[in-house]
Amino acid sequence: MQEISTGGGHVRVALECEKKSKKSSQPEQANVSLLEEAMWTAYVNGRRVGYAVRREASEGDLAVMQLLSTVSVGAGVLPGDVLVEPAGAEGDGEVTYMRAGFDRVAGSKDSESFYMVNPDGDAGAGAGGGTELSIFFVRV
Repeated sequence: MQEISTGGGHVRVALECEKKSKKSSQPEQANVSLLEEAMWTAYVNGRRVGYAVRREASEGDLAVMQLLSTVSVGAGVLPGDVLVEPAGAEGDGEVTYMRAGFDRVAGSKDSESFYMVNPDGDAGAGAGGGTELSIFFVRV
């Protein structure tokens, strides 16, 4: 969200993972689909920002999705008093969200990308043209 507001409105997120060798010690891991990979190196607008890990949705995640079920497109902040925090969880009490539609483009079994669809149909003309958010998954 910070990159969208300060970076000229265009954000490119790239998530890279390594290809498993065919001689892997665990053959079932060699045939994992791209979006099922567990660990990723994360880049935002070409700058390495850390790692991303695939995880299952928690109860809190599902509660937020239920709250946002009527929102089709938008961004905002949910205040802490509407969220149920698990016992012992430390959080700032707010959840920032962005919800939109995405076009999916599968390049190969080792690359997929998602491009945010502008609901106005003007390809982001208000933000200088082009897609405002793109997410790339690449196995290298």
